Amino acid sequence: MTRLQHSRTVVLLVFMIGTFAIGMTEYVVTGLLTQFAKDLHVEVATTGLLLSVYAISVAIFGPLVRIITIKMTPKPLLIGMMAIFVISNIIAATAPTFEVLLASRLLSASMHAPFFGLCMSVAFYISEPEKQPSAIAAVQGGLTIAIMLGVPAGSYIGGIFEWRYVFWFITLLGVVSLLGIMLTTPNQKHVVVPKLKEELKIFKNKNVLLVLAIIVFGFSGVFTAYTFLEPMLRELSGFGVNSITIGFFFFGLGAVIGNFVSGRIPAVRLTERLILALVILAAVLALFTFLIPYYVLAFAMCFLFGAGTFGTTPLLNSKIIIAGREAPSLSGTIAASVFNLANCIGATLGTIFLNSGLSYTWITLIAAGMILFGTVIAIVTHKIEDKSLYMPSRQPIES
Repeated sequence: MTRLQHSRTVVLLVFMIGTFAIGMTEYVVTGLLTQFAKDLHVEVATTGLLLSVYAISVAIFGPLVRIITIKMTPKPLLIGMMAIFVISNIIAATAPTFEVLLASRLLSASMHAPFFGLCMSVAFYISEPEKQPSAIAAVQGGLTIAIMLGVPAGSYIGGIFEWRYVFWFITLLGVVSLLGIMLTTPNQKHVVVPKLKEELKIFKNKNVLLVLAIIVFGFSGVFTAYTFLEPMLRELSGFGVNSITIGFFFFGLGAVIGNFVSGRIPAVRLTERLILALVILAAVLALFTFLIPYYVLAFAMCFLFGAGTFGTTPLLNSKIIIAGREAPSLSGTIAASVFNLANCIGATLGTIFLNSGLSYTWITLIAAGMILFGTVIAIVTHKIEDKSLYMPSRQPIES
């Protein structure tokens, strides 16, 4: 038993390294926008495309890749996807132009959602029943740790040296994860071969569709503001490299704490807590630019922004996975994809608003309004959703 437990722990650690690297790749660019603009001769507003292109690629290619590969066994897929990730970051590190850097983001994004979904599925399978939820949380934990440590570290490295070193570091993490997957991941076979026709029925599930609407039309406001967090701290707070790094650390610290707290909420309370979390998050964004000019309050607002964002995310993810019981293979990928669709919508709107001459204050106020609209959808969801799906008697669902 000790040997089996050790093997499970090593596999989860390898998965966490992989999700940490992917999370860092997705979000670290937020702390490097000014460096990209200067080195690649583009406007800061244009560099926001590095987030939006990545996000829309995850949203589009994630489900397509998972649908095409749904009958394949997980280990070869994980190896192939991590190899794509390594190659994409090598391209990013050596990109001679902004367009090449943008293309590397698209390639990396193609494996994001399927990789997360597969890691959660394997972690679930190799764990004892009472440890399955914690195994899934460990896989997802790599992303929040990347927000807390990877993003501020990348921002610091990019500010002190140059942004290319950041992508070389991520490449190294990808190689470590790739080797770890090859050496430690069990070659798990399907007990029951997934049936695509059955899994696609998730798109007829009103309980899932309502949650997707909250994310797309409401939660996307988060990314309208988050995309330009680094320029806001630089211009409104007067922060240099060190203070911006600390600001991103506090955002990440809030993300980890918010994720942990939300992960303890029982299923029957998910929608109620979601409504509360969205209201608090909207208030944080509405006050954001008014308070960050004050040194200490800037760090406090970064913390609250991170806590609100990643305290809300697990609630939405859990609702999709629990309600989408007809799609155990696709639900995790769909969840990751729709969040990145919201990321794309938010980042694109933020770029449009900035290019049109709106101030950062207006951008954050609009973002708060979008989140309040999502709150309205959440209230409607609370009234019409099938509450029996979230009763304690239901077993954890493989994602």
